[in-house]
Amino acid sequence: MSALDDFIDSYLQWFIINLWNILYSIVAIVVVYVFYRFSTRQVERLDRDGWMDEAASFIVIRILKWGSMLAVVAFTIAQFGIRVDLLAGLFVLAGGTVIGFAAMNTLGNAIAGFILMLSRSFKIGDRIFFDGRFDDVETIDLIYTKMTTTDDTIISIPNQKLIQTEVEDYGKARAVKRRYNVTAGYVEAPEKVEAVLLEAAGQVEGVLGDPAPYVWITEFQSFAVEYTLFVYISDLKSILRIDSAVRKAIFEACDRHGIDLSTPTLLRSMKS
Repeated sequence: MSALDDFIDSYLQWFIINLWNILYSIVAIVVVYVFYRFSTRQVERLDRDGWMDEAASFIVIRILKWGSMLAVVAFTIAQFGIRVDLLAGLFVLAGGTVIGFAAMNTLGNAIAGFILMLSRSFKIGDRIFFDGRFDDVETIDLIYTKMTTTDDTIISIPNQKLIQTEVEDYGKARAVKRRYNVTAGYVEAPEKVEAVLLEAAGQVEGVLGDPAPYVWITEFQSFAVEYTLFVYISDLKSILRIDSAVRKAIFEACDRHGIDLSTPTLLRSMKS
């Protein structure tokens, strides 16, 4: 008898001996899968009906997914006579030290993930300003938070970094406020400067009319008044172009209306 025949014969014997265990495992997989699909549909229905928000439903579905997988694995292992506690002990003895060192950051990120989920400092679908850029939150997992940048790149940020860094949450409104500072001499009437800046904002494509732009006096300097123009934009992919266009429109509008934007402090010092 060849080695192949021996292998086939031993495999058939193992299959016959464990036939019921295999059938039980298949039934368990089907039952757990049906339970998982039913549960996730109920959670999604609660989300659609407004009884549960998107972040909470995402977390519950993830818990159901991993819990179902662990239940199937544990039941299948038990059916073939393998003690789960013994198997776990072997894994601990074989890789406990390595896993312990590797899990330090993972555990920290997992704790940070729970903090983000419970504190709800921002939610899935929100637009945030983080690390010098605007991103849209896609998912909040235990270890990483996935975001989409303005150039449609998906990035994963460790949760520890998120809770240690200042994050500005703009929600789901998708309108981002931009500000532009200019200085004008005290001889210029504030009403005139405000009208000119608003005129400039209205000429730039990409600046939203609702919410409407507005102007504040933000500082009294030694020889000039600082004005700040606030505008709202939604096309973050064009944020650099819009910023440049607004500054150009401000320069041209002030030049047409005779408003001097040069540095008053420097000019006054040179004349004296």
